[in-house]
Amino acid sequence: MAQDFLPGMESSAISVLKRAVELDHSSRFQEALVCYQEGIQLLLDVLKAVKDDSKKGHYREKIKGYMDRAEQIKEHVNKLKEEGKYHEQIKIADSSTGFSYESLFKPYIRDGLTEVWVEDPYVRHVHQLYNFLRFCEMLLKCPCKVKTIHLLTSQDEDSSQQTSALAEIKQSLQSQNVFLDIQYSSTIHDREIRFNNGWIIKIGRGLDYFKKPKGRFSVGYCDYDLRACHETTVDVFHTKHTKKA
Repeated sequence: MAQDFLPGMESSAISVLKRAVELDHSSRFQEALVCYQEGIQLLLDVLKAVKDDSKKGHYREKIKGYMDRAEQIKEHVNKLKEEGKYHEQIKIADSSTGFSYESLFKPYIRDGLTEVWVEDPYVRHVHQLYNFLRFCEMLLKCPCKVKTIHLLTSQDEDSSQQTSALAEIKQSLQSQNVFLDIQYSSTIHDREIRFNNGWIIKIGRGLDYFKKPKGRFSVGYCDYDLRACHETTVDVFHTKHTKKA
């Protein structure tokens, strides 16, 4: 690997590991663990490219420190999961960015995820239906094998648009070998997303926590990591007993 790449690789590693430490200090352990793992891999790549022995020793020492901390977090998280005590809270501030579905859900969709339950009363209007579609697309792109998605929502008064949109999403998912089960409830209020690997994510505003973009050609219209958010709270739990279909 050319030495010219080293400064950029090192900068990327430092950035990711800095984020890991910030998440660690905020007790967002599952997210921190993902960042530690990514940062360690970047540092290992740097180590392979470095020629100077003193620098190699420096990187080995750094890598060992981060690996030790990652292992401690993994043991702590596993203990809490076993005891059914895992709870993590993420505060999304008003107008903040960086909270696309990929960014928010990434830490929780790696371990044998095959089935997802989405309970959200507001998957009715056009932008909300697009939000749900984006959520489904995120699941398709992630390193897991989701085969079934259950949606429980309320029915719009003029339900023709909602019904046709969800039917189209269902047909499109079917072409990707994913079954979409759609159910309606007139009494649903709470918002909850469950994964059959044990993770439960409760978002105060459900999937509809993004602000309307200023225009169709403004930054954040396509990339949701750049889209401003409404203020909301995300609570993450873990249980060994997941919901059955």
